Amino acid sequence: MTHLLVVDDHRSIREPLAAYLRRQGYEVSTATDGPSTRARLQEQHYDLVVLDLMLPGEDGLSLCRHIDSTYGTPVIMLTARTDYPDRIEGLDTGAADYVTKPFNVDELVARIRSVLRRSVAAVQPREDGGVLHFEGWSLDLAHHRLHDPAGVHVPLSTMEQRLLLSFLQRPNQVLSRDDLLDLVNRDSLAFDRSIDSQVSRLRRKLEDDPRHPVLLKTVWGTGYLLAAQVERVGA
Repeated sequence: MTHLLVVDDHRSIREPLAAYLRRQGYEVSTATDGPSTRARLQEQHYDLVVLDLMLPGEDGLSLCRHIDSTYGTPVIMLTARTDYPDRIEGLDTGAADYVTKPFNVDELVARIRSVLRRSVAAVQPREDGGVLHFEGWSLDLAHHRLHDPAGVHVPLSTMEQRLLLSFLQRPNQVLSRDDLLDLVNRDSLAFDRSIDSQVSRLRRKLEDDPRHPVLLKTVWGTGYLLAAQVERVGA
């Protein structure tokens, strides 16, 4: 059964939402703040986190960064903020989707299902697997696991997996924003400019100094380029 974690400090939102999601067939756990969320994540694997932005103490943006970098679990952000920069900031921290309050629960369920479908598709084992090696890094295509040159597993979100694979399949080729949106599934991103946020997040995981990238380069006025030789080993 798909296991969701609902994080909101307002009981009047948290408990009815959890009950509704259970009626939709999901297993649901809840948390109220940063410490309880971190504890839940250490104890149990979750398929998706529904996360309120405004929490007491550690806010949702900080928690989303932690979830993205440590677990790679998809996050849907709940927030009353509707401004464009706020939504971009939410996506930049690793959120897979962004839902504004007040929200319709049926729409939220539809978004949960959409994010879960994309997540499953991204990590589903492939018959034409093998491993892509580039500049000491390796991406296992069968299990979508990235390892750095020291062999350490680096968690990737669903969108980061798609984005990296798009670059690895076209090394040393300039890809525009439109190219990348089409390659990763344009419907998965809320805004055209959010591709820049996704590239920035991927850089933070690939580059020693993301401000001066040597692997994932910006070609000003055109797009992005993966400056690497890519070798495929295996199937």
